[in-house]
Formats: sequence, C-alpha cells, structure tokens
Amino acid sequence: MNFYTNTHPYYCGIDLHTRLLYVCIIDNENNILVHEKIDDSPDKLLALLKPYLGNIVVGVECMHCWYWVSDFCEEYNIDFILGHALYMKAIHAGKTKNDKI
Repeated sequence: MNFYTNTHPYYCGIDLHTRLLYVCIIDNENNILVHEKIDDSPDKLLALLKPYLGNIVVGVECMHCWYWVSDFCEEYNIDFILGHALYMKAIHAGKTKNDKI
C-alpha cells in the first residue's frame, strides 16, 4: 500500500453519490473553509475549487463513480488521491450486523 505524504495548504474531501457531491475543503490548520452539497457537475466542482487551484489535493473514496473526478483533476492539474473504502474510517455507519470487518 502506498501512502500519500505530500503536504498542501488546502485539502478537499468529496463524498461521492450518484447525483450529488458533498464537498469539504479545509486548510492545513483544520479550519473548514467549504462544506457544501452540490450536483455532480464538473462546472460546479470547478467553481468551488477555483480559489484553491494549484494549492489543493482532492481525495475521494474508491467507489463506482470516482472516475470522472479523477479525469477532472487531471484536466485541471489537481493532485488526486483515491482512498480504499476499507481504510476510510468514516464507513463505520454503513456496516451491517453481519459484517465481519
């Protein structure tokens, strides 16, 4: 497993859903700068990220709809991190009673 160890002034985490994105941008002092729900539109995502371009990394969970975010980040030269769902600590609420993990 590879770990991303670069530092940035700003970090963006995106919770992907089929038609919605929950976007959170924090600075390197953990201050929340953006916390919004938007449609899954590249234009709307670019509008949120535009003030931080060149100084931000975007991270998403590995699931069925991450590909377009990766392509979007490559197009705008934004660092992109793909996190495996098993290692994303926020999945605990989605576990079922028979989940062995």
